[in-house]
Amino acid sequence: MKLYYMPGACSIGIHVLLEEIGKPYDAHKVDGAKQEQYGPDFVKMNPKSKVPTLQKDDGSVLTEFPAIALWLARKNPEKGLLPSDPDEEARVLEALDYVVATMHMQGFSRMFRPGNFAYTEADHDKVKARGKEILEKGLAIMDKALEGKEYVAGKFSIADAALFYVEFWCAARMNMTLPKNCAAHYARMKARPAVKRTMEQEGLAAAL
Repeated sequence: MKLYYMPGACSIGIHVLLEEIGKPYDAHKVDGAKQEQYGPDFVKMNPKSKVPTLQKDDGSVLTEFPAIALWLARKNPEKGLLPSDPDEEARVLEALDYVVATMHMQGFSRMFRPGNFAYTEADHDKVKARGKEILEKGLAIMDKALEGKEYVAGKFSIADAALFYVEFWCAARMNMTLPKNCAAHYARMKARPAVKRTMEQEGLAAAL
C-alpha cells in the first residue's frame, strides 16, 4: 500500500490508522506548496487532486477519508477499528461522517477557503464566522458524545482518527481551546504510539 498525504492535512487520520494497523506501507508526501496534487502524474491517479489517496497493493486507488478508513478497518478486523455490533458500528460511522462532512467540509472549509463560498471578498469574514459557528457546534456535539468515554465508541475506532485531525487543526492551527472532553480525547490521542510515529514522520512532532 502507498499513502499519499500532505503533512497535517486530513490525511493525517489515515496515516494514524495505518500505523495502528502496523502492516507495511509506503508514505508519499504530496507537496501542496508546489501544487503537486494538480500535476499530471497525481491527477492521472486521482482526478480529484486531493489527499488522502491510498494506492492498494493491486494498483487500484481509493479516495475519500471515510471510504479509506472503512476499507482499512474491514480488511484488518483483528485490529478492532470498527465494532462488529451493528448498532455500535452505526454510531462510529455516524460520528465519522459528521466530523468529516460537517465539521471539516462545512466548518473548516469556510474558515480556510472563504473564496469557495463567496465571490465577493467583502463577504469573506461572514463566511469565516459562519464556518466557526458550524465548527463550534460540532465540537459541542462531539464533546457530549465523549462524555464518560475515552473514545467515541468507548474504544479506539476509525472515528477517533477523524476527530483527531479536527482537534489538531483547532488546537495547533487555530489556537482554539477545546471543550473538556474533546481536550481529554486529543491528549489521549497524542499519547498513542501510532500518533507519535505519524506526527514524527510528517514533521509535526513539535505539536505534541
